[in-house]
Amino acid sequence: MTLQLTGAQVWQELGQEIFAVLGMVSASGKARTAGVVYIVHDRKLYIATKKTAWKARHIQNNPHVSITVPIARHVPFMPWIRIPAATITFSGTARVLDASAVSGEVVQALFRGAEQNPDELATAAIVEVEPAGEFVTYGVGISLMQMRFPEKARGRAPIADR
Repeated sequence: MTLQLTGAQVWQELGQEIFAVLGMVSASGKARTAGVVYIVHDRKLYIATKKTAWKARHIQNNPHVSITVPIARHVPFMPWIRIPAATITFSGTARVLDASAVSGEVVQALFRGAEQNPDELATAAIVEVEPAGEFVTYGVGISLMQMRFPEKARGRAPIADR
């Protein structure tokens, strides 16, 4: 049985994390991934990169991406017990934007003060990822004990609550 979560629950979890793995396809059709730091704003994810970065080039060639956000889990006071990370995964469409094309609030949150350096901002690009379909989760919204049972740990949620 798949756990039914709400989109709001998953968006809240996404907003509490900052690291994700971005999956994309190169111009030659090869799968590529990159670890990225992101922020959530208006139900989209934003990632800062350089205009010349290979991830920006790959996304400009093929805007279809996937994101997996690992959520670290641990047993309090027993750090030696290894627990797999919970995850949120989804696919979506990405756009590479100039930093001037997004709100100042997004730029400030992404660059954390570096946006005040005009040289830094001139070479920057912002990747905007708009999720599509459903969130697929593992271990979100359940206890550590329930994570032992895949049928209880797997979940799905709509991107947008209706």
